[in-house]
Amino acid sequence: MRSMQCLVVLGLYLALPAPAFAFDGTPARNEQITPEKMTASEALRLGAKKYYAGDKRAALDSLRYAAENGQPMAAWKLGRMYAEGDGVTEDDFKAFEYYSQVVSLHGEDSPSSPQAPFVASAFVALGNYYLTGIKNSSVKANQARARQIFTHAASYYGDAEAQYALGRLYRQNNELLAVRWFNLAAIKGHVGAQALLGETLFNLGSAEGNRERGLMWLTIARSHAGLDPETRWVVDLQEQYFALADEDVRRVAAKKAEAWIARNGTATATTASSLQLQ
Repeated sequence: MRSMQCLVVLGLYLALPAPAFAFDGTPARNEQITPEKMTASEALRLGAKKYYAGDKRAALDSLRYAAENGQPMAAWKLGRMYAEGDGVTEDDFKAFEYYSQVVSLHGEDSPSSPQAPFVASAFVALGNYYLTGIKNSSVKANQARARQIFTHAASYYGDAEAQYALGRLYRQNNELLAVRWFNLAAIKGHVGAQALLGETLFNLGSAEGNRERGLMWLTIARSHAGLDPETRWVVDLQEQYFALADEDVRRVAAKKAEAWIARNGTATATTASSLQLQ
C-alpha cells in the first residue's frame, strides 16, 4: 500500500546522519548546503526537519538544493508548498514547474520504488492543472491532456486519486468506464470514489442489483466519511439515495456494506495530503 511505502521513505531519511548542531542548539557551521558539505539526500532530510519544526522559510533552501540535485520528493514538496501558499506566496505556475520536474525525471520510475507515491501525486496535480488551466500563464485548460496524465498515473502507478479523477471525467459521457475507474479507487478505500461509484451504479438502469450495489457503496463511503466537513457531501448523497431506495434494497445494501467493512476495515486510500517527508 502507498501508506506503507511512505513509512519506508520516512525510515530511510530519518536514518541518515543528522546535521551537526552546536551545544546551544543552533546549527553548526558545517550545516551549509554545498556539494562539499551535504548530499542531496541529506539536504532533503534537513529541509523536512526544518519544515516540520515550523521554520518553513528556512526549509526552502534545503528543499531547493535537494530538488535541483535530483530528489523527486523535495521537488514534490516544493510543488505542494507553492500550490497551497504554505510558507511561501501561493504561485500555481511555480507549483506546476516543480511537479513537472518530478514527472519529467521520474515519470517512468518503478511503481514499487520508494518515491512512487510522490511521482503519482505529481501526475495528479498536473492533471488537475490541465483541467482548469493556470491564469496568466502558458498552461491552458486541456481536458484531453488531463485525461492522458490521469490515465498514466491510474494505470501505471495504480493511484487511487487518478482513478477517481478519471471516473469523474468519464461520468460525463461513458458511465461504464466511470464505474470501472471508480471501482478501482473504491476498493482501495477512496471515499469520494466509493460515493460516486454508488451514485453511478444506483442510476445505471433499473436493475435491483445495481441499486443494491449502489446503495452499498454509498453506505460504505458514509461510514468512512466520519464528521469531516469536507466529506459532508458524502453523507448528504447517501441520505438522498437511501430515501429513494425501497425497503428490500436498503436491507440488502446494509448487509453487503457491513460484510465489506468487516473484510476490509476502514482504511482509506493514500492521498497527496497524507504523504510526508520526515
